[in-house]
Amino acid sequence: MAMRERYRDDRAERQEREWVPQTQLGKQVLEGSVSITDVFRLGKKIKEPQIIEHLLPDLRTEIIMIGESPGKGGGSRKTPTKRTARMHSSGRRYKMSSLIAVGNGNGYIGMGHANAKDNKSAIAKATEKSKLNIIPVKRGCGSWECACNDRHSIPFVAKGKSGSVRVVLIPAPKGIGLCIGDEAKKLMRLAGVRDIWSKTFGDSRSRINYMYAVFDAFRQMNASKIEYEDLTEIRVPRKRQEEPVQQEQEQAIEQGSEQQTTETVNTADDVSSPVSEVVEK
Repeated sequence: MAMRERYRDDRAERQEREWVPQTQLGKQVLEGSVSITDVFRLGKKIKEPQIIEHLLPDLRTEIIMIGESPGKGGGSRKTPTKRTARMHSSGRRYKMSSLIAVGNGNGYIGMGHANAKDNKSAIAKATEKSKLNIIPVKRGCGSWECACNDRHSIPFVAKGKSGSVRVVLIPAPKGIGLCIGDEAKKLMRLAGVRDIWSKTFGDSRSRINYMYAVFDAFRQMNASKIEYEDLTEIRVPRKRQEEPVQQEQEQAIEQGSEQQTTETVNTADDVSSPVSEVVEK
């Protein structure tokens, strides 16, 4: 068993060192004829994790703490993997599960969940799955309190669901920070979101469902056909539209005051003219 695991590790290292694409998309990426935006715009399916590694070289990885172990003096302590056991005739057999999130901190995230017999294999398999499940994230400033036209939050309210957990992501103004669970903060940082409000419903203690509900909220945002540039054209120009209106009002007031002054001057001339005629007579 140990030799088999060692052979798998050597094979994985060899594949990472020498990537030979097996799909048409992989060959195009290796040639440099396709970018990450083209992949999602054309709806291409990613079947090789090396594609994402090649297109997003600054990808970061975060381990989501989904497991628990009894702590000293009672309570529980979070662990990076979750261990489950099943009874067999020879005794207990354990299985490890891991949840991994990846992202570049600039609008792309992915999540993957995998099971294995040991921690290392579970984390490696979950990392590969997270790269295959990567999606773009729509960012913007959808808060009515801010309207700064910067991509520090999300453009509109998004809802996600997984199991019994429902999550609502709400845009927040600058400076609020990440008002969300500790594990979900990792996903927000990987996505490049700096300010967010959130509401959670259901049994959010199950961290796998909770994280997948947050991930589903980002996926539901991508289902919207409207782009953030279209939203800025609708929302932000309100201030720009108010400025010409105020200028027109000020100009109208100035013109009205000028007309009043000219009228008063004319009336004064009309009044003074008969007096001058009488004096001449």
